[in-house]
Amino acid sequence: MRSENIPYNYICVEGNIGAGKTSLASRLAEDFNGKLILEQFEDNPFLPKFYQDQSKYAFPLELSFLASRYQQVKDQLSTMDLFKSFIVSDYFIDKSLIFAHKTLLDDEFRLFKRLFNIIISTVPKPDLLIYLYVDIKRLQHNIRYRGRTYEQSIEDSYLEKIQSGYLDYLRQLSETRILLLDTNNIDFVGNQKDYEKVLCHICKDYDPGIYRIVF
Repeated sequence: MRSENIPYNYICVEGNIGAGKTSLASRLAEDFNGKLILEQFEDNPFLPKFYQDQSKYAFPLELSFLASRYQQVKDQLSTMDLFKSFIVSDYFIDKSLIFAHKTLLDDEFRLFKRLFNIIISTVPKPDLLIYLYVDIKRLQHNIRYRGRTYEQSIEDSYLEKIQSGYLDYLRQLSETRILLLDTNNIDFVGNQKDYEKVLCHICKDYDPGIYRIVF
């Protein structure tokens, strides 16, 4: 595939925990000469603690993620690589608001949302937002397969809560191009034909709205 087949300057790949965001974003960057932005979460000291005690660590976790995502996106988007054709990220900064809405107490979320709204106006929006929809059973399989110790205790109810949060939020983004890919029955990592099916839809030019593709 040639880089000019992607008609967008800035793409974000989103999805629930274990949906395959990094895998797809990385491959798009490699195959289409894109500048890759990967979320830096491994060094967050609150993440393992959060999965042990969500009520205690949810607020500092969400604040720290918001700060790091904002700094990374601002830094990376302000300096475009002249030798790259587009930018692709494995996260959408608005995920901070989605997760916070599902994990914080009401008063904490109101404060968080005020802070979020202050900074979000300075962050460019993606030309295309790709959401990878995967059911909870397969998400759990993916989580177990990649083997991050602190993720092994994630319950189905938490994944369901995050999934509903994403879908509710996406319905509000009427001015954003959203490609919702139901990838439950394909393997775009291990199967080249499945990957090409995904590419076929990503490389189209869409009007704002939600386009749901079921394979």
